Amino acid sequence: MALHVPKAPGFAQMLKEGARYFSGLEEAVFRNINACKEFAQSVRSAYGPNGMNKMVINHLEKQFVTSDAATIIRELDIEHPAAKLMILASEMQDSEVGDGTNFVIILAGALLESAEELLRMGVTPTEVAEGYEKAVDKALEILPQLICYEIKDYRNEEEVRKGINTAIQSKQYGNEDLLSNLVTKACISILPEQTTFNVDNVRVCKVLGSGLSKSEVVQGMVFKRQVEGEVSRVRDAKIAVYSCAVGIMQTETKGTVLIKTADELMNFSRGEETLLEAQIKAIADTGAKVIVAGAKFDDLALHFVNKYNMMAVRLNSKFDLRRLGKTVGATVLPRLVPPTAEELGYCDVVSVEELGDTPLVIFKIEGSESRISTVVVRGATDNYMDDIERAIDDGVNTFKCLTRDGRFVPGAGATEIELALNLARYADTLPGLEQYAVRKFAAALESFPKVLADNSGHRASAVVDKLLEAHQAGNKNYGVDIESANSVCDAVEKGILDLYVNKMWGLKYAVGAAATILRVDQIIMAKRAGGPKPRQGGGDNDDD
Repeated sequence: MALHVPKAPGFAQMLKEGARYFSGLEEAVFRNINACKEFAQSVRSAYGPNGMNKMVINHLEKQFVTSDAATIIRELDIEHPAAKLMILASEMQDSEVGDGTNFVIILAGALLESAEELLRMGVTPTEVAEGYEKAVDKALEILPQLICYEIKDYRNEEEVRKGINTAIQSKQYGNEDLLSNLVTKACISILPEQTTFNVDNVRVCKVLGSGLSKSEVVQGMVFKRQVEGEVSRVRDAKIAVYSCAVGIMQTETKGTVLIKTADELMNFSRGEETLLEAQIKAIADTGAKVIVAGAKFDDLALHFVNKYNMMAVRLNSKFDLRRLGKTVGATVLPRLVPPTAEELGYCDVVSVEELGDTPLVIFKIEGSESRISTVVVRGATDNYMDDIERAIDDGVNTFKCLTRDGRFVPGAGATEIELALNLARYADTLPGLEQYAVRKFAAALESFPKVLADNSGHRASAVVDKLLEAHQAGNKNYGVDIESANSVCDAVEKGILDLYVNKMWGLKYAVGAAATILRVDQIIMAKRAGGPKPRQGGGDNDDD
């Protein structure tokens, strides 16, 4: 008879074998806070223009070298439930604003770190969470008073460049002028008159070789491919787009053909050829000069396409087919039938060009009514170009936000220090225990200038003292000067501007995540469902 081991009495007794249960301040709350603190600490060093890069290798063994917090958290498979809440908040920031993910994680981590001290002093988690919520309401009241710049005309390249510059600078310090020029051109050229701006309409094509300074903006679409046929350049091209293969269609049912004479055999194969030629000729007669297909071209079909002097391009991705259809104004047809005039697309130039040793098919629209623009990025390594793409993505997202709300607040930690000072004054007016939480909130905001100074190799305490002194003297636009040691500068004069919506949503999401984590007092983890065993790591572990 098997030995029966009784379970400990209490809540754990009700759960299945293998379930885990933590409760109380020490076990649940502090455990959660420590996990979030550790996570925030790891992305903290990646904040700002001088932030350090992280090398992340994901579950598919793909390597990322980046300081972009959104990419780091997307590729890391974080399992801790409390850290996941912080990640969810920062992902919401990414989908709402497209930038400021690191801001959310650092602020939530700093708030939880401050909360830990209060909890150890005997303040209850609910009072801390309520104090934080009061503080963020007050901060959002003060924030509109700090607006220092507003973009009214979204088509003015000079103004837009000034607004986008800071977002790109935080990822690519030193290349911001070149990249903000490219992003501004790409965005303004496709800005629609009526509808809202769509981020997906700015594409990035990465071509290995040369240097970043050779990057350019192309109105239209660029694909890293060769053409299928012999024609490699067409002007004023009408374009037919098909999602099927171009060739003799296979019938769905099987049939048997009884051939009795040699003549019948000749006519049978010739009949197929004639049919295919008639189809290709019908397409050529509509005026189409380019055929784009989502599957392969038969050798015979390619022969007839060349015969009628048409260009053949094959795109494997159905998303690319859809985007190309949108760019040239064509309808993607599912069967090989001659397109009507409405279904044909139009493009000024379709050509094959070579950059380095990479062949490119370029659909270029020379007029001003292009719907999609492509930034062709050049660079020495794939990792470097991926990082440039992320910087461009941040710039494009910033442009999308400023078309909705063109207000900016000073960057370089100036906004955070000004909010911290105002909240410290506000805490003195509160009667209850919330005042301690509001004061801690102000201290958490001061961690941003500290991080900027630390990452730039300056003495954080000296920089924060100078900033507080400047802000108390009424210079509310003063922030950290990362270019000269332990000094401060006017962020607006230097053109360091942050989007108002970026800061607003960042504060909301960070406090939302921190308050949710603080209000958790029990963690109950069910036993994992049986499944395949986790894959063993590679043989190159440092521990071996």
